[in-house]
Formats: sequence, C-alpha cells, structure tokens
Amino acid sequence: MRLNKAIFLLYGIMAYLAFFATITYAIGFVNGYLVPKGIDDGTQSPLIFAVAVNLALLGIFGLQHSVMARPRFKRWWTRYVPQPIERSTYVLFSSLILAATFYFWQPITALVWQVENPLAAAALHTSYFVGWALVFGSSFIINHFDLFGLKQVFEHAIDRRPTPPSFVVRSLYRLVRHPLMLGFLIVMWSAPTMTLGHLLFSLGTTAYIFVGLRFEERDLANDLGDQYRRYQENVPMVIPFAKGRRSGNPQSTPAVEQSPAG
Repeated sequence: MRLNKAIFLLYGIMAYLAFFATITYAIGFVNGYLVPKGIDDGTQSPLIFAVAVNLALLGIFGLQHSVMARPRFKRWWTRYVPQPIERSTYVLFSSLILAATFYFWQPITALVWQVENPLAAAALHTSYFVGWALVFGSSFIINHFDLFGLKQVFEHAIDRRPTPPSFVVRSLYRLVRHPLMLGFLIVMWSAPTMTLGHLLFSLGTTAYIFVGLRFEERDLANDLGDQYRRYQENVPMVIPFAKGRRSGNPQSTPAVEQSPAG
C-alpha cells in the first residue's frame, strides 16, 4: 500500500513536470520566442497537406481535452485508472498531445499582417505576456495544484480525505467566469506578426475554447444548479463588462473553473 502511494505521488509529480515543460514551451512556440521550433519554423509542405495536418492536430487536442473532462467519461475511466491519479493522467495525456502538436505542426508562413509601428508591436508583445500571466494567475486563484493533479496524489500519499475545491467567487472571477480562457484568447491574438499558420492555430484554439466552454458550463450548471445559473446571469463568460450582464452581487455567488478547457 505504501509503495502504491509512493508510485502514485511520483506519477503525479512527473505528470505535472510534463505539463510545466509543455506549457513553458508553448510560451515560446506561439510567438516564436527562444525555442528550437516555433509556430512558423520548419520546412514548408504543400498548403493542403499543411492545413490538413494542422487541423488534425488541433482536432485531436480538442477532442482529448473535452472528452476526458466530461463526467460520464470520468465515471467510466476511473474503473481502470485509480481515482487519485485520474487528474494526473488527464494532464499527462494533454501534455503529450500538446508536445506532439508542437513537433508535427506544419508552418504556413504567408503573411496575414505585420505590425510595423514599434509602439504597436511592443504593445502586442506586452499583451502576449499579460495573457500568459492571466492564465497562470487564474489557475492559482482557484487551486493550481488541484487543477493539475498534485493535490490529489499528495492527499492520497498522506491518507488525507480528498477535499473538494470551494466554490466561491474572488478576484478575477468577479469580472468573468473564465479568466483563464480569457488569458488564452489574449495570447492567441497578441501577434505582431500573424502568418496564415498562426491564424489557423489561433482560430482553431478560439473555436475550441468556446465549444469547450459550452460543455463545461453545462456540466457546472448540472452540478451546482441554480447557484451557477445565477452566476452565469450576473457575470460575463469571458469578455469583461459584456452587454447583457444582469444586476446582482457576484461576490456571494459560487463559481468554479475546472480546467483549461475542461
């Protein structure tokens, strides 16, 4: 039993390190900062082939991310994967697929736009890193280590009863229901140089975010009932101060963000 706990803990740590490595690489990949292969690097293939490969990569990532996050899949999946490492396994699979996306991504370097003004370009570079800061900051506002599986394996290792995350609105979650996803959207579109390949990546990721959020919000409303529905009425989904926001006190309404897209 103790050996199993140690193995699960080591597995959870390794899954987290895999996530950390891939998300760190992603910071460089999307805008081509200091990585061996950025989004516009590599040998160019015929356009149709490149588009087909890139769409397949985005589709595989989105399908895995969404399907494995659904409650019905989790109920089936945990028949075979022990509960303490279920989240770590999800994180590991996501990281491996993301790493494969980086490796096999086909560059399409035709320019869509190029920002020449130095101040405007600097603003977009700054916005890009602000977006990443929002992604990481949002994960810590809820529970970063629960989100990426470390909390579960640690509690199992010390025989502590799992504690579900508390559903309270605080900080950025008073402005939007999914600040983590807002951060990703900022990242995707803060590009001083936008190539056709980068545009495909940004469009695919943006589409996945909004489709994934539909499923996630449905699950949250089913789990939390009227409390979450009131939160939906009071607080915009991803765009701060969006029109249609109803009056209310979001500070007292429960809320949750399950994962980056799930």
